[in-house]
Amino acid sequence: MTHAMLKGSNVPLQATTVRAVLRWTPGQGVPDVDASALLLGPDDRVRSDEDFVFYNQPRHPSGQVWRLGKKRVAEGLTDTIQTDLAGVEASVGRILLVASADGVAFDRVTSLRILIHDAAAADAEPLAYFDIKPETGQETALICGELYRRGEGWKFRALGEGYSNGLKGLATDFGISVDESEGADDPVSAPRPDTAPSAPAPPSQPAPAQPSAPPPPAVAPVVGSEEPTTVQPVPDVSRPLPPEQPTGVPAQPAYGYPQQPPPAQPAYGYPQPAARPGYGYPQAPAAAGVTGAQSGYGYPPPASGAPDPDFRLPPQGPQFVGR
Repeated sequence: MTHAMLKGSNVPLQATTVRAVLRWTPGQGVPDVDASALLLGPDDRVRSDEDFVFYNQPRHPSGQVWRLGKKRVAEGLTDTIQTDLAGVEASVGRILLVASADGVAFDRVTSLRILIHDAAAADAEPLAYFDIKPETGQETALICGELYRRGEGWKFRALGEGYSNGLKGLATDFGISVDESEGADDPVSAPRPDTAPSAPAPPSQPAPAQPSAPPPPAVAPVVGSEEPTTVQPVPDVSRPLPPEQPTGVPAQPAYGYPQQPPPAQPAYGYPQPAARPGYGYPQAPAAAGVTGAQSGYGYPPPASGAPDPDFRLPPQGPQFVGR
């Protein structure tokens, strides 16, 4: 059976190991909430700073009280403190269960509730729960409840007491020494480990290189003169120069272009002048008194009515021999 508790009420605990689950609803502008525990001695103060279990010191040296950490559930976010009541030292009479909001007032935290579970029954209903309502809304730390001894057993009491000076102020009231000096090695003053570090500044981009102007010509002093003389740069002789064309040689026509035929000698294979008929073409009729031998070479004279008894075929070349 789950006990719905009011402020100041208490309930006996039969479980030997309990989980105190702090639960709230996240949202826009809702601060992150942390669960802590303070183990108090007979004088209602801590025996040493080691009796403070929180985000920078998540486990007590005795191993009986430790912080399980945060978890997302269907109802919101949780942060849990687990305690083995059977193993807690006899000098510890009370264990305070604390919620802090990292300097932000609890009036911005919605649906804040503490639930007490039997750690041995994983899926069982909680033993008790208490809905925490800040009195002023300006509290930055709250004592949600306490586990305290009663005879041979333990009980849980709902409290809901607030502090406006945060977790440091609450811890100081119960004997935790907080060194506010700069550079002090104090786990309470140290930042939360789950705080995201600030992103490093991006490295500055180097300016683009500007094209450098060509260096000026070297200037060498001239002996006996006050003014410097400009030294002309030496030409680059690493590549050979093309050969120079000799002068006085007539320009040769470009290869592959038609040449101008000499006027006195026509091109081979074209018609010859009338005084020299082309080889193998029919000749003009011989003039009167010209014999066949004087007519065109290899052709018969004009017909005179009777064959020429002296007519002979022209000689055949060697390419026709033996065919």
